[in-house]
Order: sequence, then structure tokens, then C-alpha cells
Amino acid sequence: MSFEDKQLHCSDCGADFTFSAEEQEFFQSKGYTNEPKRCTACREARKSQRYGNDSYGYRSRRQMFPVTCAECGKETEVPFEPREGRPVYCSECYNKVRMNQ
Repeated sequence: MSFEDKQLHCSDCGADFTFSAEEQEFFQSKGYTNEPKRCTACREARKSQRYGNDSYGYRSRRQMFPVTCAECGKETEVPFEPREGRPVYCSECYNKVRMNQ
């Protein structure tokens, strides 16, 4: 099937943009059935808004909490809020403790 460039209207900013033949082929190869609603700039802005400013589209980094390792005393960070009375380990000590169980 042969594709030709199409002019589309962006639903966000109202500008006209080109949906190129190459993009149409790509959409078809991925199985997409709908044409894009947004121009490239608005698509990038929406991705940035949704996933943070990471250029690869990954979600923003999770919050880290500073702790002192209960085993070796080294300062480190963990991706959860430590609870009172529960030991928290650095990654090295955690692996040692886990292997001994």
C-alpha cells in the first residue's frame, strides 16, 4: 500500500502538521488504526508532562529516604520510608543478610 503525506490539525494547539508517508507506514507496522491528534511539539510536551522531563519517557525517579545501615553504619538511601524499630541495611549488607537466611 502506498502512502502520501497528509495535513492534519493538532487538537491541542490548533496548528496544521504533516503526517508523513514514513510515519503512516510506521503506524501501520505497529497496528495503530488512528491518526495522531497532536503535532510533534504537543506530543513531546504531553509525554514530558505525563512522565517527567526524562528524555527516554521513563517515569520520574521515586523518592529516596536517607538512612544509616543497621549492620555497618554506612549512610545510604532506600526507596521506602523506614519504620521505627525495623533494621534497614545498605545494599551490600542486605545481600549478606538475605544470603544467610
